Amino acid sequence: MNVFMKSAVTGLAMLAMSAAAASAQMVLRYNEPGPNRGTRAQALEYYAQQVEELSGGEMKFDIHWGGALLKWKGALEGIGAGTADMGTLLAPYAPNQLKATSIADLPAGEAADPWIGMRAMYELQTTNPQVQESLAAQNLVYLSNFHTTGLQLECTKGHKIEKLEDVKGVKMRAGGIYTNVFAEAGASMVSMTYDKVYQAYDSGLIQCEAGYFYTIRAYKLYELIDNVTRADYGQIGGFPIVINKDLWEMMKPEQQAILREAGSKMIDEFARLQIEEIDQVVSDLTSGAYGRVIPVTNIDPEAKKELIAAAQPFVEKWVSEFTADGFDGQGIWAEWNGLLDKYTKTRDGEGYPWAR
Repeated sequence: MNVFMKSAVTGLAMLAMSAAAASAQMVLRYNEPGPNRGTRAQALEYYAQQVEELSGGEMKFDIHWGGALLKWKGALEGIGAGTADMGTLLAPYAPNQLKATSIADLPAGEAADPWIGMRAMYELQTTNPQVQESLAAQNLVYLSNFHTTGLQLECTKGHKIEKLEDVKGVKMRAGGIYTNVFAEAGASMVSMTYDKVYQAYDSGLIQCEAGYFYTIRAYKLYELIDNVTRADYGQIGGFPIVINKDLWEMMKPEQQAILREAGSKMIDEFARLQIEEIDQVVSDLTSGAYGRVIPVTNIDPEAKKELIAAAQPFVEKWVSEFTADGFDGQGIWAEWNGLLDKYTKTRDGEGYPWAR
C-alpha cells in the first residue's frame, strides 16, 4: 500500500472509529463473496451474533453477501485498502500473498477434519510471529478461519477411483494443487467453476471429481454420480477471516479480544455444522434417501498414503517458496504438523467440544 492510500485509509478509519464512539456502536463492513445460504453462511451469522453479544451491542457486522462489495479475486486488496473493514479470503485466489495461510491447503495429518484443521490454523495464526508478519505485509490481521472439509472421489457409472492409478485416462475435475496431483497421475483434467460441475457430469465432459460431501447435496450431484470413495484427502483450509490492519491497531484491546474470542467460538460451531452435514449426506447416499442408493466406500489406508505421497512435491514447493520470502518454511511446516497432532489427540481423547 502506498503512503497516500494508507494515510487516506487511516483517516477514514479514524473517522469511522470516532463516529462509532459517538454512537456507542462500531459497525464493521464485512465482505463475504459467497451467498447467504448454507452452513458457512450460518456460521458467519453466528460469528456476527457472538461479536454483538460479547460486546453488549457495541460492535456489529454489516455483511455484504455474494461479492456485492468485493469479489473473491479483489477481496484481499480491497480489505487491505479499507474498501471493507474485514471479510473472507481464499488462498487459491492470491497464493503469493497468502502463503502463510495456504499451508492449510496441503494434505497433512488430520487437516481434512474441519475441527482439527481450523483449530490448528487458529493457533498457528494467532501465536506465530512469522505468519502474522506475512499477513501484515498485506495490511491484514487474521481473526478466524473456514474450511471446506476433506476431498472425496466421486464418479459416474462405469468409473471408480479407489487408488491413485485409477485416475489414469479419466476425465476429471479438481481444485487447487489437487488438479496437478491428478494430472501428473494421468487424469485428463477439466477446469471449471463449481457451478458448472452438474452440467459437466450430465454432458459427459467429466466422469469423476474430487469434491465434498456437502457439494454433492448442494449441487444435487447425487442425481448423476454412481459411487463415492471416502478419501478425506486434502482440503482448502487457507480460508481466513481477516480485518484491515490499520483499523485493528486503532481498536481497544478488549475489542480485539472480542473479535478473536467470537472467531474461536465460530470455529467450533462451524465444525459441528459441517460434521453433522457430512454424516447426514453419507446416510442419505447409502440409504437411498435421494431416490437411489449410492455406495460410499472408505479408501484403503495404503491408497491414502499413496495420495499423500503424490502431493509431497507441493509441500516441498511451499516450504521452499516461504523460505525464499525470508521465513522459516521448514520450521513452520513442522509446527503446523505438531498442531495437527495436538488437536488430533484432543479429538481422539476427549471428543469434539460439542459432544463432551
